Amino acid sequence: MRAILGNLSDTDIRLLRVFIVVAQAGGLSAAELELNIGRSTISRHLKDLETRLGMVLCHRGRGGFALTEEGKRIYESTQRLLLSLQDFRNEVNDMHRHLQGNVVVAMFDKTVSNEACKVSDAIYAYQQQAPNVNVEIHVVPVNTIEQGILDGRYHIGIIPTHRTSSSLHYLPLFGEQMYLYCGAKHPLFSALGNIPDTAIRDAKYAGLSFHSPNMDKSMALGLNRMAVANDQEGIATLICSGSYLGFLPEHYAESFVGKGQMRAIEPANFAYHCDFAAIYRKSPKPTRLVKLFLDALAREHGKEAIIADD
Repeated sequence: MRAILGNLSDTDIRLLRVFIVVAQAGGLSAAELELNIGRSTISRHLKDLETRLGMVLCHRGRGGFALTEEGKRIYESTQRLLLSLQDFRNEVNDMHRHLQGNVVVAMFDKTVSNEACKVSDAIYAYQQQAPNVNVEIHVVPVNTIEQGILDGRYHIGIIPTHRTSSSLHYLPLFGEQMYLYCGAKHPLFSALGNIPDTAIRDAKYAGLSFHSPNMDKSMALGLNRMAVANDQEGIATLICSGSYLGFLPEHYAESFVGKGQMRAIEPANFAYHCDFAAIYRKSPKPTRLVKLFLDALAREHGKEAIIADD
């Protein structure tokens, strides 16, 4: 018979924090440095937590480390719980006008090389106002960011806009130009003159694996998707293999182009512009710490800082 969990104690919270670190590190050995406690102690904490919850959270041993299905659900729930606790602390600090706590920001990858992206400048400006606030950055796929904002894992998301949710606010930030690239080993790389659209559509295409402007545009163009990746680094790797075409941001592809590793093909017909926005939940309302970060993002990107309270 499974254990029925009653009220959460401080001990439970501590055990859950250990579990989160182990899950993120991918194992007990990797978590030792982060937690600054020995592997045997970590193992005992995990066992105590499993006993408390009445379920096995992870497999650990010679076969390697892996979360069970229940462990994955507990991991996601714990992320929400710990963020809610932090939000509570932030709210209390707001009342005392103390700028202390954590702000968790999730971003889509490969934006730092975009000169129009001023997120790093916004972080600097934010830290001048709130030097005691910890900023935590997660780089994850767009769908993970959207879901994480909705379920409370992240405070702010920075994503390419492609659809809207009535539960979210959208603050426009910057844009980037996307072109279709082929690697130096690809047959189209050395093609002279205009490349027929049919040749491009018949070639193997590598796209992002989740709903995004990348997926929308490739489907509209009728590209032959034969490989997927969950980030731009994966797309670039597939392009450099010479086996696939793929869209990349111009600013990110620039270094590959300069080294002769890839080139854009038929940019007049196979390209699109992508707009990025900061997203955050309408309810509950953002805390003062989150509002300050949104204000900094707006100012550094030359936007009016209108943070809705509805």
